[in-house]
Amino acid sequence: MPRIFTDPAAIVDDIIRENGSRLVVGLPLGLGKANHIVNALYRRAEADRNLDLTLFSALTLEKPRPSNELEKRFITPVIDRLFGDWPDLDYAAALHKGALPPNVKVTEFFFLAGKWLRNSYAQQHYIAANYTHAASYILDRGLNVITQLVAKRVVNGETRYSLSSNTDTTLDLLSARAAGRASFKLVGQVNSQLPFMPGAGDLPASEFSAVLDSPATDFPLFAPPSEPVSDTKYAIGLHAAGLIKDGGSLQIGIGQTGDALAQSLIVRHRDNARFREIAARLAPDRAMAETAPFATGLYGVSEMVFEAFLGLIRAGVLKREIDGAVLHGAFFLGPQSFYRALREMTPDERARIQMTAVSFTNELYGDEAAKRRARVDARFVNNAMIATLMGTAISDGLDNGQVVSGVGGQYNFVTQAFALEGARSILTLESTRREKGGVVSNIRWTYGHATIPRHLRDIVVTEYGVADLRGKADADVIAAMLNVTDSRFQDQLMRQAIDAGKLPRDHRIPAAHCDNTPTRIAAALSPACTAGLLPSFPFGSDFTEIEQRLISALEILRDASRSPLALIRLLMEGLRPGDASVQPALARMGLDHPNTFSDRLYRALLNGALKESKK
Repeated sequence: MPRIFTDPAAIVDDIIRENGSRLVVGLPLGLGKANHIVNALYRRAEADRNLDLTLFSALTLEKPRPSNELEKRFITPVIDRLFGDWPDLDYAAALHKGALPPNVKVTEFFFLAGKWLRNSYAQQHYIAANYTHAASYILDRGLNVITQLVAKRVVNGETRYSLSSNTDTTLDLLSARAAGRASFKLVGQVNSQLPFMPGAGDLPASEFSAVLDSPATDFPLFAPPSEPVSDTKYAIGLHAAGLIKDGGSLQIGIGQTGDALAQSLIVRHRDNARFREIAARLAPDRAMAETAPFATGLYGVSEMVFEAFLGLIRAGVLKREIDGAVLHGAFFLGPQSFYRALREMTPDERARIQMTAVSFTNELYGDEAAKRRARVDARFVNNAMIATLMGTAISDGLDNGQVVSGVGGQYNFVTQAFALEGARSILTLESTRREKGGVVSNIRWTYGHATIPRHLRDIVVTEYGVADLRGKADADVIAAMLNVTDSRFQDQLMRQAIDAGKLPRDHRIPAAHCDNTPTRIAAALSPACTAGLLPSFPFGSDFTEIEQRLISALEILRDASRSPLALIRLLMEGLRPGDASVQPALARMGLDHPNTFSDRLYRALLNGALKESKK
């Protein structure tokens, strides 16, 4: 049975007694980190340079950090309200300051998107790894401790602990230990708010060597608020929803496009006539392949489980059961409402969501015949940052070598799509993004980095439509990608392809694809948005109504900050008297009664952006 501790320093003493002064510690990605134990380990190593501490992890979560005064005014109350007493990770703070002690090493295989760009230490110690390979890499490095946040329950006098949010690599590592291929101590920290999830992660106390269990070390779960879903993401989600076959299987990657896809599937199922109307407005020249409601329903198998999956279950879209479950997942993360929904489910409801090993969700190996029978007509939907005209996808890094996030499970899911009969990989991509110099295309002729090589090209979806690339010749692939490119960049990209001899000189982009503009997308979706079918927060929001309005205004202001003329236009509009409806938003930002010149300037800019957001 495990030794029970109430003091993090005492459990660190126990860890060192059991394992010696060289500690190779596995930290679950994201939510599952035992923050108090990790911080106590770090502080001990900081004080004792004879202790050799290696932390191996992914997705180090951190509270949002404002980058300017207006963001600070907006986000500080949100941080206080939503994150409360969530304990910051000391090693992350040291990494940001460049102050990591020489006897401490931190290695990650997946970053919080964009968080560690230009941080030399993080970039140099990053390991490029498929999610399913991470367990073997840490075993090779001599793993001797895993610290994990766990849920606890006592039934008939027996204490059991659930790996809850992070069965992913821990279950695979425990399997290796059971087979004699690993030797490490599993150390838990109990959290009262963590849902107790049934299934493979429901472990007897005997699996643990030590457990930290004290009200003093309980803390609110990290709960990032949902972000608003834009017209662009809804257009992508709607196009992707037209590719999902009834009776099939579904995986969705990280990001707001997942919310857009889930809401689009719900509209398709619950309000099918309206879904068809939206589809016809969005793509008037071509019919979507799949538009019927879900009679059989879908089975979910996804490394990440997030709130949108619960919406799909409630709506009756996710209902095809495999071994009693409608959803198998490897880790979860979401807002407080998501955790609360999991905690408040009945045992039967919760049993339909099975948390399991990442080797199960992301691979076909191991009981392959059963997985093939279950994963019929699978659709693996993941996000990309950039794509080339020849179908290469860039999802994790830049061409200068800087890592934005990580490969995660994307490559695994793409290869599954080629290995399973009837399966498809769907990579979603916003066709443009804003930079300081203005709008740039996310579809390029070439790019100096690749996450998914062109020989694994399958389906790419932008807000402008679907490019089916599988098995196509290069010229046909280029033509299909041009058709889903923003029209501001089509001619230049087409010329590059022609000059390279990869496209006929007489190629012409069809007229139906020559109006690929944000204005057309907004007009196509406007009736559905007005009818409430495509809300900004389809699965609820931790932001107040005033904060939701401010988010839109701050996005307008952020975009305008890239152009002096746009800023001047907002400023001039903001200096004109506004209506009373903007006052609560100005008050929320502390700008209802400005006293300084800078506050008066901020007030005018924000007032102009609030007016713009109402148009």
